[in-house]
Amino acid sequence: MQSKNKPLYMIILEDLKARILNGEFKADQQLPTEVELAEQSGVSRITSKRALIELEREGLIYRKRGSGSYVKKQDNEHKLPEFTTMHSMSNPNPIISMILPYLATNELEYIQGASEYLDSKGYYLSIHYSNWDKNKEKELLLRVPKIGSRGIILYPMSTMINIDVLNALYWNNYPLIMIDQYIESLPVTSVVSDNLEGGYQATKKLIDLEHKRIAFISSISIEYRSSVRDRYQGYCKALRDHHLPVDPELIITDFYEEADEQEDKNAFYKTMISRLMNIGVTAIQVEHDHLAVDLLRSALDMGIRVPDQLSIIGFDDHMISRLVEVPLTTISQDCKEIGRRAAELIVQQIQSPDKAAQQITVPVCLIERGSTSSPSLFNLVPTQRK
Repeated sequence: MQSKNKPLYMIILEDLKARILNGEFKADQQLPTEVELAEQSGVSRITSKRALIELEREGLIYRKRGSGSYVKKQDNEHKLPEFTTMHSMSNPNPIISMILPYLATNELEYIQGASEYLDSKGYYLSIHYSNWDKNKEKELLLRVPKIGSRGIILYPMSTMINIDVLNALYWNNYPLIMIDQYIESLPVTSVVSDNLEGGYQATKKLIDLEHKRIAFISSISIEYRSSVRDRYQGYCKALRDHHLPVDPELIITDFYEEADEQEDKNAFYKTMISRLMNIGVTAIQVEHDHLAVDLLRSALDMGIRVPDQLSIIGFDDHMISRLVEVPLTTISQDCKEIGRRAAELIVQQIQSPDKAAQQITVPVCLIERGSTSSPSLFNLVPTQRK
């Protein structure tokens, strides 16, 4: 789990270093522990420990046995270099902040793509997490500009929340780039996967395999994120282009919310699959890989043959899609390229504040694996395993 030039401990190190140098962590303030850093970053304790050891070697922190790591008072040697541009005169810190809802495989690729580009331009990348908390995201959007960050690369929780703060940042000409999602009502530059095309490719693949009854399942409501909405629109467009109806009975949204209300989630998954197959569904297109894998495993546990009796296709090409019992057909995103383009555009905004907003779409790719095939001639729902 590392880029060609930057291992994970270095990403953690540079994040902490940027936050120390921009004053977010004050002299003698305690840093997160090795365990806390490992949990926050989704890495091993050995990796987080190495990041702290390297910070100590650079003279940025000191460590107390049995207590933890603390910020060392900085001398002139560790002050951030100043740029000679007009914007640097008012804000010399070459720090860009990335706000993410959480950290997983794809998020690490965003970080790697952005940090490699920013490194080449003399910027530090500071990483912050909202932990799927809209109030935490709002607090970060308000605080990050105040601590001297030159701009924000935001992976928002939703395109329906914190719009007031995003509007304020936009109208105050604060450099802001959104990744993964875009807001139609706000002219903020965004870099996103071609989710519409990805949704279309997934459905077309199933249609080419001669599936006629294709369900669409989303973990959240379609309007909650532009990425989900575009994947759904791609599904609908492919059906229409191939003269198949868009049947509301085959469209399930807010799956997680409904599942959370059930006493037995596993039974709910299986009941949902049985209901769909009983009305003729032979393929399920799922909004993301984690839910697709959960549905695939539930189907296998029911004795359903995947893909002979039920084809399942996901989206993201997450690592888990390759490791499941029947490897998952999915749509691959180039998250590293999204991170790189976002970093490139945020630097352009800093240098040219009047540059018009853009929406950059990064191509996706269908990855065909074992979870899809033509439907069986005898597509019967078997009895559940005991």
